[in-house]
Amino acid sequence: MGSLNVGSLGEYLREQRRSAQLSLRQLADAAGVSNPYLSQIERGLRKPSAEVLQQVAKALRISAETLYVRAGILDERERDELETRAVIMADPSINERQKQVLLQIYESFRKENGTGSAPDAEAVDRDTPGDGT
Repeated sequence: MGSLNVGSLGEYLREQRRSAQLSLRQLADAAGVSNPYLSQIERGLRKPSAEVLQQVAKALRISAETLYVRAGILDERERDELETRAVIMADPSINERQKQVLLQIYESFRKENGTGSAPDAEAVDRDTPGDGT
């Protein structure tokens, strides 16, 4: 089974865990979930919440958004937009005002191209501390 052809969330998690050379118990401990619960997720018996997926992603050092897409919580386009916004906001080489302007330009291009706006696009503007200008 290739890494690009993983059918389910559980199989994908198992593959990522093995790639990280972690036992089920080690990943469960790192993610703060029980060993049996993580085993059930890997076997496709349980559908984890977004919070659990975020904890597992952090423990595996992978994108939580990728897990959200695999779990059906987020669609591919939403993930791409969120990741783009996160990269812009995390860039230490530009100041807060520049980040906000760049996000506004990005959003205007998305609207111009008919891809619309993320429901929380305004929340990013409100929740991000700016330089007051």
